[in-house]
Amino acid sequence: MAEKMMTAQELGNLRLGTLDTAVSDWETMSKRLDTLSTGGHGEVSAKDLETKANEADWKGVNATVSREFVTKTAIEFQDVAGEAASVLGILKDAGAAFKQHKTDLRTAESDLAKRNLHVDAKGGVVRQEASGAAGVGGIHATDEEIEVAQHRITRILWEASETDRIAARALRKLAKSKYDFTGDGPQGLKDADARQGKEDAEYWAKRIKEGDVKDWSDADLRRYNETLKNQRDNPGFTETFATTLGADGTLQFWRDLAAPPGGAVDGDRAKILADVQDNLSMSLANATQSDSPAMETWKREVIAAGDKPFPIQGLPMGPNGFQVMSSLMGKGKFDGDFMHDYGNAMLKYEREYPGDPKVAWRDSTNLNYPPTDEPNDPVAGFMEGLGHNPEASLKFFNDSTTADGKNLDNWDYLVAKGDGAREWPLGDDGKPIGHDALGHALESATIGVPYDSDATPPKHSEGSASLVNKIVGEFGKNSDRLDDSPLSDSFGHISAEYMRDIQDGINGQSEIKTFGSNAELAEYHENGTLANFLGGVGKDPEAYGSILNAQQAVSTEMVNEAYHDKDKYEDFRGEPANRIAPGSEIAGIMAEARAQSVYDDQIAKDEEFNKSLTTTDKWAGRAIDMGLSRFPVVGEMVSPVIEDIREAVVENYTRDSSDAAGQDKRDFIAMQRAQTANAAYDATYTAATDVGVDDRNAKSQATSVMEQAKDSYGQGQQAVAKG
Repeated sequence: MAEKMMTAQELGNLRLGTLDTAVSDWETMSKRLDTLSTGGHGEVSAKDLETKANEADWKGVNATVSREFVTKTAIEFQDVAGEAASVLGILKDAGAAFKQHKTDLRTAESDLAKRNLHVDAKGGVVRQEASGAAGVGGIHATDEEIEVAQHRITRILWEASETDRIAARALRKLAKSKYDFTGDGPQGLKDADARQGKEDAEYWAKRIKEGDVKDWSDADLRRYNETLKNQRDNPGFTETFATTLGADGTLQFWRDLAAPPGGAVDGDRAKILADVQDNLSMSLANATQSDSPAMETWKREVIAAGDKPFPIQGLPMGPNGFQVMSSLMGKGKFDGDFMHDYGNAMLKYEREYPGDPKVAWRDSTNLNYPPTDEPNDPVAGFMEGLGHNPEASLKFFNDSTTADGKNLDNWDYLVAKGDGAREWPLGDDGKPIGHDALGHALESATIGVPYDSDATPPKHSEGSASLVNKIVGEFGKNSDRLDDSPLSDSFGHISAEYMRDIQDGINGQSEIKTFGSNAELAEYHENGTLANFLGGVGKDPEAYGSILNAQQAVSTEMVNEAYHDKDKYEDFRGEPANRIAPGSEIAGIMAEARAQSVYDDQIAKDEEFNKSLTTTDKWAGRAIDMGLSRFPVVGEMVSPVIEDIREAVVENYTRDSSDAAGQDKRDFIAMQRAQTANAAYDATYTAATDVGVDDRNAKSQATSVMEQAKDSYGQGQQAVAKG
């Protein structure tokens, strides 16, 4: 990552004609120098002279001085030709890369303009209205869309800055000597990047081996952090750094840096260390992707050091290897096989330890920034690592660990509440400190992408859908475990992702197609488990918003599907109502959950629920994306449809908090019932008129659907109220 990121204006205005000319000139120069060096076309070359000099029968001084002069001169010609080839390779790669960066920026700007978004000179994404430009079609981009767009633009500018940094450093090194040439320079940007990474790794590994990293100045720490940011995705750096320090050296380094004598540091240095922790985590994650013999040794030795204490300055005790390594798993995607073996070894150690996890991990050395006084639980850090590796996470929750000769499923030990289940250490707030990370791991396992990723998830596999079934069963039957739980926001995201599965489970005999394998939740609906699960999860504002956005999108799409397929039904009259029923039942469950949270349990405020409806609106777009029949619109027209759904959610489920003092729980439930019915009416009327139903019949059909929505809402609300 470059020290100073290129701006959008700089990249957009970048004129590459001069660079193209330089490439052309260097191609000519390189060919000429190569000919002078090695010959060809019958011309005299330095290589020819070297051969003749070595074959000649020199006498006297000529046997040494002249022969040596000719040989050295020939080598210099080879070096200058090699250096010219390096310069040419770097310039060609840089030119091609910058052209691609400019194209990517122009394409992104064009795409964003269709959403009334503008990229300013520095690369910031703003709404067109804010810049004074006329809006397009009344489209109003959401905050979440702006965040995604900003991520896209920042990535383009970051990649352009990286090209500039690597090329500039390589060229400066080639030009470093005024009187000598190098014949073994990099052959292009990729080669230059790998070499620069290796150089940086060797430099910092040497500094670390000198000891006293605790005495590094803030300036030294910033320089090290800048190197990590630049090189954390460069195997030339990451693998060299890890293997040069070795497993013990890597763990001791972070232990010494994070917790010097006297304990955790604060102030500006603590902020730098927080960045170092993240960047070092990403660097080590990248290193583990290598299967070289040296890295395989490093991985084995890290696991072997799990039970080894890492003290400082002669102290007898300190955090063990599991605690140190897990604190460096918060960012990046670690190799799946390494995660599997590491996790099994850690859980085996914990389960065989003579005491519960709080005793096993009693060392309180701070290894995390910002610092906390909470127990140093390495299982939490490991869960965060699984949260960034969906494949490893799914495999781990479906696997088991043997300790003291007893085999126990990892699911049963970490998630379920039964015999032999883990006693998670509690934080200062009385909640399990690792449950937020556990939720992240379950998100990645079920959704198929890192929990904090904007990537498009794959279709649900049989394994991921089966895990969702387990989650609903476990926490629906034990819904008290969801009371003010750190797991709830993650379960809300999972529920939003599997909204079609949930509605299919509620819908009984009328099948709803799902996005890949079905989580098969019908049984849980029949016995009330599904309602209990959603009701418990929905008490969390973020989960509430995620579920309602996805519910509204799926319900709207299903009604739309029905009208566009109406010729396939022998009797279509009841189909729209059937399609709206499951979503309305979910809306009733959510209303009761919100009311219990605000009125009964008093664990959240209306303002939090209102805000969540806008901050979680990405799930509306996601639900539409996974629809199988999709809306009868293409390209740019899909966005307004999603926007209408988002606006409907905000309009119908936002509560005017100014009236809160005079409104009791029953009034709120009734109001939400009416709003849910209104949303069903609007979705049906729009779908009907889109396919040519006349206004009178469209209103009649929408009214019928509205009545069904009221009934289904009541069923959902009552199911949770009774529970």
